[in-house]
Amino acid sequence: MRKLFQLSLLLVVIAAACTKKESSSSESKSIDPAIAESVARGQLVYTQYCIACHMKDGLGAPPMNPPLAGTSFMKGDKDIVINVVLKGMSGEAVDGQKYHNVMPPLDFLTNEQVADVLTYVRNSFGNNESLISSEEVGAARNKK
Repeated sequence: MRKLFQLSLLLVVIAAACTKKESSSSESKSIDPAIAESVARGQLVYTQYCIACHMKDGLGAPPMNPPLAGTSFMKGDKDIVINVVLKGMSGEAVDGQKYHNVMPPLDFLTNEQVADVLTYVRNSFGNNESLISSEEVGAARNKK
């Protein structure tokens, strides 16, 4: 009888654990599929063009290259980061810190590649920002 009680108790504990796991996963934040797709494509662009300077973890290489994790640039105005990618950047402080390397313009990237890489960065390294669309990049590119 005692073994039956122990077995029953074990089954109750396992069932409770499984129920708790299911409820916690359903409570987790659902990711917008458009952002998820853009992030996946953007990670490839980041790996090809950005990782050498901004590193795998997005923390940059101070004092040469700025971090992308948690910076006001990534959390701020979309047009500013779009223009940094399209036009490059030199001599600007990032959150009060000057960096020595020049960010070259990546204007050869398509509007979708720019949108995707920025959406990736804005949703990685602890950042949690909105999607940047290829239309927003196109509008910024067309502004003179």
